[in-house]
Amino acid sequence: MEPEHEPKVEVAPIHSNGALRGFIIVGRWPEDTVEWTHFLLLAVRMAAVPSMLPQGSTVFRVLEDVPARAPEHSVGLVLAEGQFIGDHPLRPGQFADPLPPALAVLHPPSSTVASLPEYETASGCLLLPGLPHLGLAHRAAWIEADRKGTVTRLAAVDGIDPSDDADTAALSLLLAS
Repeated sequence: MEPEHEPKVEVAPIHSNGALRGFIIVGRWPEDTVEWTHFLLLAVRMAAVPSMLPQGSTVFRVLEDVPARAPEHSVGLVLAEGQFIGDHPLRPGQFADPLPPALAVLHPPSSTVASLPEYETASGCLLLPGLPHLGLAHRAAWIEADRKGTVTRLAAVDGIDPSDDADTAALSLLLAS
């Protein structure tokens, strides 16, 4: 008898008029920092495609709701919410209710200083906020990659101090405002 297999985490991009608007998560949610890092890699590769993101960095919110017309077995969404600066700026308190289980920021190649100058890369950061006073640490992942899949930077850390990195600091401030 074969053991029952847990459903896979499947991710599909959502785009409109050639721009990335988010992702739909199907099957199940990523369970740990490593699985969330796999998601972030796909998201950064999409951000590396020319014109997929606006000229600025875009913040994405993880939502545990799915629209009525979502594919079968959909569990949630990761939706573009706005930019730090630019045409669609974020508003104070935008992430207060409900507090999302994660936030991500994607930087297109025009907003990324490439680790290896010979590669035109996009970059991104995902913050999984914890509750340190209850012993649940903050977790984060960072990726820099090009649209062909070449990864020039990848890090995933449990127990981070959000103030140690510009992206995690900005995302944690958005959650706190």
